[in-house]
Amino acid sequence: MISLRYAHYVAITLGIALIPTIIHSYLALTLADGRQVRNIDPEFSSYSSRPTKRQPNWGEVTFSCFDWLERIYLDSNGHQVRLFVGRSYDHKSLYHHPELALSYGEDFKLKQRVQLSGSPGIPVILLRKQTRPGIAAYALLYEDQFIEHPISHQIKHSLNQLLNPRKPLTLFYVSQPNVDRAIAFNETASAQVLRYAIEAFRKDVAVVVDD
Repeated sequence: MISLRYAHYVAITLGIALIPTIIHSYLALTLADGRQVRNIDPEFSSYSSRPTKRQPNWGEVTFSCFDWLERIYLDSNGHQVRLFVGRSYDHKSLYHHPELALSYGEDFKLKQRVQLSGSPGIPVILLRKQTRPGIAAYALLYEDQFIEHPISHQIKHSLNQLLNPRKPLTLFYVSQPNVDRAIAFNETASAQVLRYAIEAFRKDVAVVVDD
């Protein structure tokens, strides 16, 4: 015979455990912020652009994105930069080595953290090719905070994210061929395109950096 002495404690525990299950599995609640990647214009300054030839569902299949774009920006000096901006409620799909999908087959072995010029600056993961000149770089935005260490950030906010509707993470990713290692990132066309994309997407929101 099973004792009912602790039945109400068990019921309370199970009830609490059901909350995130109901929120994320049954109701799939999300909290939209009203922003869209289409706010990033295809032309700015001396740059014009064209869309890449990805399939319409590529961003959704690859990163679980509900909103995304990918363009090739070209300036008057012939600098070519590929820009990807994607938004997903599945954060890990965006922050866990996005270069493996966005720059498939490239030998990005050199990785460092840099600051995108500006005040107070935006943390950027910079990747450089090991055997050829070329770079890729990306920044992550969540709730108007730029995330420098996404894993620790997700752990830090895990309880809040577990008990509340999901909010989107936004990935800004640029890549550029033929960039000499001696050139600082903030002097590249990639930095210009990345800075523009972030500013156009966010408009006049103040910069906040979080771990």
